[in-house]
Amino acid sequence: MTRLLPSFISDMTYARKLFVLATLPLVLSVLAIAVVVAHQSKAMAEREIADLEAQLITAKKQELQNYLQLARASITAEYNPAPPDDEEAKTKVTQILAAMTYGSEGYFFVYTYDGVNLVAPRQTRLITHNWSGLSDSQGTPVVDELIRQARRGGGFHSYLWPKPSTGEEAQMMTYVIGLQDWQWAIGTGVFIDDVLTSVAAARAEVKARVRRTFGYIGAITMAAVLLVFMSGVTITIHERRLADAKLKELTQRIFDTQEEERGRVARELHDGISQILVGVRYALELARRQLKSGDPKGPASLDRSFDMLGGAISEVRRISRDLRPGVLDDLGLGPALKALAEEFEKRTGIRTELETVVFRNRLDEEARIALFRIAQEALTNIERHAGATEVSIKLAGHRTGATLLICDNGRGFTPSETNGHGIGLRNMAERMEQLDGHLTITPRHPGTSIDATVPLKHILPPATSGRPPAPIGSAR
Repeated sequence: MTRLLPSFISDMTYARKLFVLATLPLVLSVLAIAVVVAHQSKAMAEREIADLEAQLITAKKQELQNYLQLARASITAEYNPAPPDDEEAKTKVTQILAAMTYGSEGYFFVYTYDGVNLVAPRQTRLITHNWSGLSDSQGTPVVDELIRQARRGGGFHSYLWPKPSTGEEAQMMTYVIGLQDWQWAIGTGVFIDDVLTSVAAARAEVKARVRRTFGYIGAITMAAVLLVFMSGVTITIHERRLADAKLKELTQRIFDTQEEERGRVARELHDGISQILVGVRYALELARRQLKSGDPKGPASLDRSFDMLGGAISEVRRISRDLRPGVLDDLGLGPALKALAEEFEKRTGIRTELETVVFRNRLDEEARIALFRIAQEALTNIERHAGATEVSIKLAGHRTGATLLICDNGRGFTPSETNGHGIGLRNMAERMEQLDGHLTITPRHPGTSIDATVPLKHILPPATSGRPPAPIGSAR
C-alpha cells in the first residue's frame, strides 16, 4: 500500500496533485475539528443542563419548605398546648390544613404513622382510608416512605402521582415533616413535570445543534473541496492570487457582519437580560436577608424574584426568536409578519393591524428575509422611540414588485435627528440596496411611515404545475 501511493501520486497531473495536496489536509482537519467541536459542545451543554436542573429542583424544594413552614405556623396555636389524645385539637388542625390550598394543584396532606389519610382536600377519596404499602405505577413506595421521612423529622420524596386537575400521573416532589406527639406526617408537594420538560427540551436542542453543526461543517467542507478542485483545474497563478485576495475580503466582510450581529445581541443582552438579572440578584439578596431575620415579607420578596426571573426567561426567548423566526421559513412572510405583529402588540400594548393582499406570485428568499427584518427593525424603533398607540402594517404586490408599508401615530422625527445615529435605519436602507429596491421614510402628522419596495425580479413567476401557487400572504 505504501508503495502504491507514491506511484499513484506520480501518475497524476499537476492539477490533480494540487487538488489532493490541498483537500486531504483540509478534509482531515475539518473532521478533527468537527469531532472536537461536537464533543466540547455536548459536554458543555450537558453541564449547563445539569446546572439548570439542579437550580430548578433546588427552587422547588425551597418553595415546599416555605409552604410547610407556613402550615406549621398556622397550626401552632392548636398543636403546641394539646396533649396526644386531644381529639378536639386534632379536628381543628385537620380543618385548618384542609382549608389551606394554593394554586390549581397545591394542597396539604396528613397521614397517621399507621398510614391512614386524614387530610386530602383535592383528593377526598383518600380520606379515612389506610394507604400503607401504596406505590406508584413504577413501583416507588409512596405513603410508607413519607411516614419514614416524617419519623426522622422531615425530608423530600419524589414519585408519580395523579394531578388533581387532570387525573393523569406526573412526577411530584413532596416535602414532609412529622408531628411526633400526635404520630402524624404532614406534607405538601409540587409537580415537577415542567422542570423535566424543560430539561428534555434542552437536551433535544443540544442534539439538534450538534447535528446542525455537522451539517454545516460538511456543507462547508464540500464547498471548499469543490472550490479547490475548480481552482486547481481552471485558474492560473494570477487568478489564484486574485482569488486569495477576494477570499480575504470576503472573510473580513463575514467578520464584520459577525461583529455587527454580536454587537446587536450584546446590546439586547445588556439592555434587557443583564438589567433584569441584576434586579433578580438584588431581590434575592433582599429575600435572603428577610428570611434569615424572620421578616414575614421574605416570601413576597422571593415571589417577586421568581417573577423577575420569568421575565428574563421571556426576554431570552424573544431574543432567540428575533435572531431567526422559524415561521418565516416554514410558513412564509405573511404568517411571520402576523406572528411578529401579535407578539409586538402583546408585549407593548400598542394596537397593531396587519393587512396582506393576496396575489399569485411569490417572493424569493432574499426579499422575504429583507422585508421581515425591516418590519422587525421598524417595530423595534416604534417601541423604543415613537410613543405610538397604533401601528398598521400592509403587504401588497403590484405590477412593479411588492411593497411593505408600516405606519404609526407616534411623535415622528426629522432626518436631522438621526445624524450620527440611526443604525437600524441604515441597515434597512442597505437591505433594500442589496435587492435593488428602495426605502422611503416619510414624517406624518402624527407619526411616521416606512415604505419598503422590492422590484419585480424578486417575485417568482406563477407555478406551471396543476397545483396553483400559494399567495404572498402565506407562501414562501
